[in-house]
Amino acid sequence: MRDDVATAASPGNVHVSLHDVSPAFVDEIEMALALAAEHGAKPALLVVPNFHREWPLLDHPAFVQRLRDLAASGHEIYLHGLFHKSRPRISSELASGGLAARIKWQFAQRGASDHEAEFSDLTPEEAAERLAEGERVLKAAGIAFAGFVPPAWSMQRWLLPMLAERGYRFCEDHMHVYDPTAGRSHFSLVLNYATRTPMRLVSTLAFCRAALPFASLTHARIAIHPGDMRYDIVRRELARLLDRCRGRFTADGQVRP
Repeated sequence: MRDDVATAASPGNVHVSLHDVSPAFVDEIEMALALAAEHGAKPALLVVPNFHREWPLLDHPAFVQRLRDLAASGHEIYLHGLFHKSRPRISSELASGGLAARIKWQFAQRGASDHEAEFSDLTPEEAAERLAEGERVLKAAGIAFAGFVPPAWSMQRWLLPMLAERGYRFCEDHMHVYDPTAGRSHFSLVLNYATRTPMRLVSTLAFCRAALPFASLTHARIAIHPGDMRYDIVRRELARLLDRCRGRFTADGQVRP
């Protein structure tokens, strides 16, 4: 993706998304949807076809119907990996890349996630297989999807061209939003909370408070996770974020011309 052809979305626009959408988190998802709706947001839904290999989407028809209804009401659907789970150890292919590759893997799997950065340590062949299977599941469920977001926002450089070949018009990582097919991208500030440990929770609460004023100067994203709904303080902070951004929500996260 070439930065010299990047085109920014309107400064001040805010895109809201709900990650890890799976029948594993039915109650948390409904709580998050209600919270977003209360503040005028209609989040994109990042659907995992078989969360941690334990929650096959097609085995839960009531949840599938709920997703179809949400899509019909205007929620965008994005494919969010296949399993949202990675290998317990670095693959031999990545390990052969030396120290830099090992450090990157450590950050993706133990820093940015708890071994959930699924697309950061796959071979191109494995990634193509998982994309195809994820697409098959969503199509079998009757759910139209508008893009792909790698779990933990972690991916290798060759994934964007692969997504372009498959016709994807939306992808995102920690720093940017991409239109792989058109070859465009723009910087996007991410506001989200990490609840895995008390230290992560405190640090992300502080970051979001400090970064919120800058959301009016650039394109921003508010990323909600099911785990956020289990903490009163995070629900309150999300409500504060959404309230401060009310009226600036984008209907989608596309990179516009």
